[in-house]
Amino acid sequence: MNAIEQLAAWIKESSRIVFFGGAGTSTESGIPDFRSAAGLYQTEQHSPYPPEELLSRHFFDQHADIFYDFYRGKMLHPDAEPNGCHRLLARLEKESKLTAVVTQNIDGLHQKAGSSNVLELHGSVHRNACMDCKQFYSLQYIMDSKDIVPRCASCGGVVKPDVVLYEEELDQATLYHSIDALSSADLLLVGGTSLTVYPAAQLITYFQGKHTVLLNATPTAYDRQADVLITEPIGAVMQEVDRLLA
Repeated sequence: MNAIEQLAAWIKESSRIVFFGGAGTSTESGIPDFRSAAGLYQTEQHSPYPPEELLSRHFFDQHADIFYDFYRGKMLHPDAEPNGCHRLLARLEKESKLTAVVTQNIDGLHQKAGSSNVLELHGSVHRNACMDCKQFYSLQYIMDSKDIVPRCASCGGVVKPDVVLYEEELDQATLYHSIDALSSADLLLVGGTSLTVYPAAQLITYFQGKHTVLLNATPTAYDRQADVLITEPIGAVMQEVDRLLA
């Protein structure tokens, strides 16, 4: 039995699956990750501001115009479509086998594929709010804004994406629900993440179930603790698993 067949077998026998994912989950949908050779942090290395600076809260407060120029140009992919990984996870949730998707991604592709119990640790580009009156705005509003910095239609305040920037804390309720889901899972699928971003990466230590499968193109510090390690593209792997489960 090869690694993909083993993954399919464990999925068949499990009833409380949790998927913990990162940017690599969406690369096959055309959204670049952050830390790989072709990732966002590498392609922006010649910018006068490193991505960690551009995506910090103090930079947003001081230079919202530069932030939004980077954000619109590099981080918004409204036409991206779910890949095989997103679609299989949505199917497993519909079949009551997957209890939660815990994601570091902000692209909303899990929901677009049909998943509903998605715990977004770093927020979502699809939620935006005025910093003054808290009026909600959609991603389309940000895309259509003629101003470099989107402004509230009601009070004129700056509209900020509901994404967690450097120097900001994760939402405590989302953390709590993620810990609860991981603690009660019987199978953990970790996909498309370098497991270097904290405190998110530390969450997988709460898993006490039977098996852990790690699907990532590059090595992580967690590799030796995984029961099965798969380095092929996650979307293609999950599409094959979907076929085996049919």
